[in-house]
Amino acid sequence: MKTTRLLTLPLLLLIPVVQTATGQTKTGTTIGQFLLIEPSARIAAMGNAGSTIYEDVQSAYYNPAAIGMLKTSGAQFTYSPWLADISYQYAALGITLGDVGNLYASVTALNSGEIDVRTVEQPLGTGERYTVSDISVGLGYGRQISEKFSVGLQVSYLQETIWHSAMSAFSFSIGTIYRISEDGLRLGASIANFGTRGTYNGRDLRVYYDQNQNAFGDNSTIPAELITESYPLPILFRVGLGLPFAFGDDHRLTLAVDAFHPSDNAESISVGAEWAAFNILSLRAGYQHLFLDDSEVGLTLGAGLQYRSRDFGVFFDYGWADYGLLQQAQRLTLGVTF
Repeated sequence: MKTTRLLTLPLLLLIPVVQTATGQTKTGTTIGQFLLIEPSARIAAMGNAGSTIYEDVQSAYYNPAAIGMLKTSGAQFTYSPWLADISYQYAALGITLGDVGNLYASVTALNSGEIDVRTVEQPLGTGERYTVSDISVGLGYGRQISEKFSVGLQVSYLQETIWHSAMSAFSFSIGTIYRISEDGLRLGASIANFGTRGTYNGRDLRVYYDQNQNAFGDNSTIPAELITESYPLPILFRVGLGLPFAFGDDHRLTLAVDAFHPSDNAESISVGAEWAAFNILSLRAGYQHLFLDDSEVGLTLGAGLQYRSRDFGVFFDYGWADYGLLQQAQRLTLGVTF
């Protein structure tokens, strides 16, 4: 009964947040969209259905409760040549502390590269170049309350920069994982990016203002600054099921399904599967955001290799995702355990 109450309480706390995201989809009304780029090549290849996966350090992105389920310390780094030649990196570190719980740290970076500045008067370019860059730094803590139940949370600071103007905000993520048994059904739920609103400011917003355009002889170049509206972060609620199947000592099949309720889009479902053989090779497939109108994403595929010994492990994962008119996205993840 105590475990059931612990599992129910976080889900009840999520209800008011989910209720605020009804009605219109509000697509394009939030900032910090880079926070929604899933980092793990392994889980991306499984349709990004990751709320019940906890074996890897980067699993904490999908559900902070995975921090508490870590058995060994480890680090992972993901690189992705993202859409439109955008560069995306994600690094994560997990440290196990025994009965006290586990710690987690992550850094997310996204960069557009140099882009030509174009104006109406100079559509071929002014000779100047600008960049768009995003960064997020997060710290998390998780603890396995019992053999079946784990909770975790993460606090992040993020900054978006467009040329000489920037916006910053803080976000908070929390999650729970419950498993019927070690190799049985898993249930996971998390809410991500619940945080402060962000407002852009910087020298690009400084202008000269003519207070009275009908008057002559007055100061028509009064220094002024444009004030932008504040916008919320893209809150995302996930709930999912995972079910592993063992076929002897050498083969294992994992099935996963996640349902999504974002604050700036419609609900959808993602599914994925992983087949692992001999603790060396893994093959994965999935499908993202079923039932989402006007979605450009769909099929996902990937594979992984790993080597584990008593003291450490090394693994490499590759994930490919179809993005329709935007072509494709690929992720490469390299990790170690120690």
